[in-house]
This record gives sequence, structure tokens and C-alpha cells, in this order.
Amino acid sequence: MATTTKAAAPAKKNQGFGGIKAAWIILVICCVIAYCFYFFVLGNPDNFVGGDREGHPANLMGTVYKGGFVVGVILTLLLTVIVLGVERYFAIKSASGKINLAKFTAQVKEAIKAQKFDEAKGLCNKMQGSVANVVMASINMYETVEKDETLKKSQKISKIQQAHEEATQLEMPTLTMNLPMIATIVSLGTLTALFGTVLGMIGSFQALSAGGGADSMALSAGISEALVNTASGILTSWVATVVYNFFSNKIDKLTFALDEVGYTIAATYDSNHHEA
Repeated sequence: MATTTKAAAPAKKNQGFGGIKAAWIILVICCVIAYCFYFFVLGNPDNFVGGDREGHPANLMGTVYKGGFVVGVILTLLLTVIVLGVERYFAIKSASGKINLAKFTAQVKEAIKAQKFDEAKGLCNKMQGSVANVVMASINMYETVEKDETLKKSQKISKIQQAHEEATQLEMPTLTMNLPMIATIVSLGTLTALFGTVLGMIGSFQALSAGGGADSMALSAGISEALVNTASGILTSWVATVVYNFFSNKIDKLTFALDEVGYTIAATYDSNHHEA
């Protein structure tokens, strides 16, 4: 009775820190911290002339507080980006493994080309992480199809490639998790800054339309609100852009290494076997 070989998804092992799946919890916690900072630190009466929040700011923190409630929103976004950046750092570091990626790729390719699969598996066990898991899955499939005499050479190579692709797809969510939220904050930071700026300008024009020296304080507050929100929103988008591109580049390097090793495994089988 003929048997078929299935490219079973590999069991994850030695993954370490896999990231925080419920990113919305981070957003809520950062929101609470941001508004506590806004009200109790920036809004401390000592930051204003005469100890009154309604008065003129006595320092930079008081000026930032005058930016209005939008400052709390922008601070929430900024804190979220920072926390997610730290979270992605440890998650991707864990997925990258314990050996230098370039060194591991070179050594495992050399072992595979020499058909020293036990040595390659040993490297994977030392490496750990997503790259090692994908390579291990591909090697296991190589050895499985090697023993299957019911498949043609082209089918065996296809099975090896399929195992590699399935293992890669299994690991990718760990690598890209929470990056969409960071990408969203890149735009939200700018849009929120624009919103706060418009609110500040509205306040300024209202003060101008009222006329009289008594409204000079309202005019000053409106300008402060506009400028503070503009500056803080741009800072948030800047940080989010840097964080997103930094980790996207790291993921691209990991993906390239996976593709490189996967191609080597399939090519090794192709070069060492002849079609019956």
C-alpha cells in the first residue's frame, strides 16, 4: 500500500519570549500612565505662576500642560511605541537565536552541503529561535522523503520546500506581531498633532475676535496649545517611524537567512540525487 508524506508543521520549541499578543492592554496601561503624568506631573501647581493651573506657565512642563487634553493622547501614543519597541526587541532577539545569524547561516549551509545533518541539527539546537526551528523542519523533511520510495525526485524537492514554507509561516507571526500597531501610530502621531494644533489655533482666533488686553492670556494659551501639540506629535511619529523601520529591517534579514538556507537544502537534495 502506497504511503504519502505530509509536510507537518513543526512543533515550536525553545522559543523563549514570544511577544505580547494582547497589545491593546499595553495601550490602555500607557493611556492611564500618560494621563496621570499629564495631570499630576505636568499639571503640578508648582509649574505655574501663583500656583494656579489657570495661570501663566512657570516652566516648560507647565507650557506642555497648556497643550490641553490632546497632550495626554500623544503621550499615550509615544509611551505605547516605546513599550512595543522594547517588547519587539526581546521577541525578535529571542527569535533570532543564540548564535550570530550570519555565522549560523554559513555553518549550517556548509553542513547541509556536506550532508552532515546531525551536525546541522546540533547547530539548530544550539541556535534555537525561529531560524533554527525552520531549518530543523526542513532537515527533518529531507530525511523523511529520503526514506520514501513512492515519490519522485521532483515531488520530494517540493515536499522539502513545502515544509520550509509552512515552518516559516508558523514563525512569522512571532516576528511581525505588534508591528502593525506601531505603523498605525506613525500616522496617528501626525494626525493627532494636527488635531491639537487646530484646536490651539481655534482658541487663539477666539481670543483675537474677542479683542482687548484681557484676552492676551487666552491668545497665549492657544498658541502654546498649538505649538506643544505640533512638537510632541512630530516627536511621536519620528520615534514610531524609527522603531518600525528598525525592526522591519531585522525581520527582513531573518527572512532572507531563512530563504537562503531553505534554498540550500532543496538544492543539496537536487544535486545529490538523480531521477530514477
